[in-house]
Amino acid sequence: MRGERTAGRPAWTGLPGLAWRLVPTPRRNPFAFGYMLVLLGTTLFSQFGDPALVERLLEISSTDGHNLLHRTVLPLLLSGLWVAGPVWAPYLWAFVLTVAPLERRVGALRAAAVFAAGHVLATLLSQSVVALAVAAGRLGPDALDSLDIGVSYGVLASLGALAGLLRMPGRLLALATAAAVIGHGILADRDLVTGVGHPASLLIGVALWGWLRRGRPRREAFRGREEQREQPATAGL
Repeated sequence: MRGERTAGRPAWTGLPGLAWRLVPTPRRNPFAFGYMLVLLGTTLFSQFGDPALVERLLEISSTDGHNLLHRTVLPLLLSGLWVAGPVWAPYLWAFVLTVAPLERRVGALRAAAVFAAGHVLATLLSQSVVALAVAAGRLGPDALDSLDIGVSYGVLASLGALAGLLRMPGRLLALATAAAVIGHGILADRDLVTGVGHPASLLIGVALWGWLRRGRPRREAFRGREEQREQPATAGL
């Protein structure tokens, strides 16, 4: 019967059902959901916390050249816990449309690995280019102290990885969206870190296609068996 519930799940269809499936939940998306809560907390703290303490924490968290040279691991860990700017909502949508769907396809651990790879590798590459530019006299020494925080590298790596798991034309749409985001960032910021880090993080996600695809057949087969078990006993009558 239409509107009937199957295996205890709401039989929602159309736009409401699609919206519900996109919303990250602790059960479906523990990594994406938990990360969004952390970003919400640090965003609120940066807005309402003691300004001197916030500034000090941001300085410690920044993956600028000097911080990476003297601390390395700590800023790489902390820089991804802040959003670049005072607004959290755009990052909510970024996680809903990139990190969460990737996690649903490959699991929390692999999604976290993709995010971390994009964040760490793109950061190291972009800051190495900045250091070389300073050494060559193309940039001033103050470029090694510029605040560098945010999750954009991890998000773009997730989008690049997700594209490889989509069918056409979804794959082309995902890559075109990523290219548009990168192009807008380069034109808006005209910053060397952005110009190197954003394309690099997308390519890191693309480079992980093979690794992510190798883990899918068993998972999809298991999901198929689970869905068969959940069918009502009268389904074949």
